[in-house]
Amino acid sequence: MAFEGLSERLNDVFKRLRGKGVLTESDIQEAMRDVRMALLEADVHFKVVKDFVAAVREKSLGGDVMNSLTPGQQVIKIVNDELAALMGGSNSRLTYSPSGFTPILLVGLQGTGKTTTCAKLAVHLKKSGKNPMMAACDIERPAAIDQLEILGEAAGIPVFAERESRDPVDIATRARKEAEYKGYNVLLIDTAGRLHADDVLMDELVRIRKAVRPHEILLVVDAMTGQDAVQAAESFNEKLGIDGIILTKLDGDTRGGAALSVKSVPGKPIKFIGVGEKSDALEAFHPERMASRILGMGDVMSLIEKAQETFDEEKARELETKIKKDRFTLEDFLDQFAQIRSMGGLAKIVDMLPGGGAKPDDEQLDRGEQEFRSMEAIIQSMTKQERQDPNILNASRRKRIAAGAGVTVSRVNNVIKRYEEMRKLMKQFSGGKPGKRARRMFPGF
Repeated sequence: MAFEGLSERLNDVFKRLRGKGVLTESDIQEAMRDVRMALLEADVHFKVVKDFVAAVREKSLGGDVMNSLTPGQQVIKIVNDELAALMGGSNSRLTYSPSGFTPILLVGLQGTGKTTTCAKLAVHLKKSGKNPMMAACDIERPAAIDQLEILGEAAGIPVFAERESRDPVDIATRARKEAEYKGYNVLLIDTAGRLHADDVLMDELVRIRKAVRPHEILLVVDAMTGQDAVQAAESFNEKLGIDGIILTKLDGDTRGGAALSVKSVPGKPIKFIGVGEKSDALEAFHPERMASRILGMGDVMSLIEKAQETFDEEKARELETKIKKDRFTLEDFLDQFAQIRSMGGLAKIVDMLPGGGAKPDDEQLDRGEQEFRSMEAIIQSMTKQERQDPNILNASRRKRIAAGAGVTVSRVNNVIKRYEEMRKLMKQFSGGKPGKRARRMFPGF
């Protein structure tokens, strides 16, 4: 996830502040210098950094902080609040037309992932109970129409396309009529991009805007482009007028400066962030949660929401019954790995947990993922009968399973031991007496 470098730098600053029972003005000034450098290195806009540091310094030098018994924690709270305010303060939702039909125009420069984002947003809206259609109005990039159609077919979302037409305004107009006629309540219009926000692009987008009358115009920007993303947002807002921003590739190796700058400069909120390649890897942006993650405080609310999205109520009831009757099998054990993977894997889950510098590093996470894959391979090497009744796993069967999974017999024994521990632990939980070895549920740590 983005902000790793910034998080480390800020946590180093706050570690020094926490270690002091009393803070002097000199301590605050020194901390603010380090915060300023950390933000600039994260590619945050220099004007944004200047205003941010000034606001934090002024509040940190107040009597409430200087006379507090925990001044370091008070400063951290101020930084957290100011970071959240910097990114918008609170979640900014999409708005829908009161008429019942909402056209949404997606715009952006070439290479920002606009077409993929269009499909991701359609999937998000479909999950939210909307009935979306997409319109392929990017006639500049040869593969854009094909790409949108492939993504639409995979997601079960219709795509309006006219390959013969060379007029994106005409295509968008007919797409709107088609969507309204067929009863779709949201139309997502994918438009062409350019390497720069030139007059030709802007003229085309303005004409589409006038013809389609979109309820929202969303600018798609690449988080990895840093200050270029901020400049693009400023230019599009000035010439076209935008209602919100979708920040893509925030899961990549980016310093995060765009996320911290893009709201302050053009004054438009980030509404969604792209956090992966899959069709469901688009999340509503919550500034207060992102601020907490930057400061190592985790994002438990997003973790809960992610778990709820992947939660299968029927399977959960079946599992509860099995646990109560002590019928938790290796197949059920295997399902738990699938559940973790559906939530984004260990790295995604750990990224949302509190812990700051205490979190496992990439090497530890890789070991954990390898552990999961190894355990899955071992269980999948068993027959259905063996997975359902581990008691029949004698020495010869374990030897065969080890050979099938490419591991040693002792490794197979270890997996069976972990399964037995989880089975006992779950039985304790079902009886209201949680065990002390819950962390064994997460192998590799």
